[in-house]
Amino acid sequence: MVELKGKNIYLRALEPKDLDFLYQLENDTSIWEISGTLKPYSKKVLRLYLDNAHRDIYDVKQLRLCICAPDDQCVGLIDLFDFDPKNKRAGMGVVIANPADRNKGWGAEAIEILCEYAFSTLDLHQLYANILEENEASIHLFVKLGFDHIGIKKEWVRTNKGFKNELMFQKINTNAS
Repeated sequence: MVELKGKNIYLRALEPKDLDFLYQLENDTSIWEISGTLKPYSKKVLRLYLDNAHRDIYDVKQLRLCICAPDDQCVGLIDLFDFDPKNKRAGMGVVIANPADRNKGWGAEAIEILCEYAFSTLDLHQLYANILEENEASIHLFVKLGFDHIGIKKEWVRTNKGFKNELMFQKINTNAS
């Protein structure tokens, strides 16, 4: 894989050593609403997932990478999902696990690195992000990074408190062929 390095962070493939981090993050109920998770994951299931994490994005239609801080600690995950090579697009999602590690610019840098990779290496025409309407921090982040608000999905996400609107943001690769 191309080196995915920024000024302060780098992105790398998932490794078997990431099992405990993945287990903690996937079972964090505070982010289930944004990730669409419905039930806890066992370490056994996550180990199987890690065993298959090497598979090609063209095969599994997803790319999940660890966001690593300057001390080589994995602080979050960034994904391309619903990869559609025919229409040259993919969804993007990012999470920094520990709230104390947020607002350090690591998520923004990870998005910039993955956008560059998606546009230059995968030759995508567009990326999109789906963000809950009340997630002001993520909305601000994606807008700051050049994503345009293109629509609203009314009452799209069901929660234990009712339905929530989801906003859709898009970034077009102006250099695409």
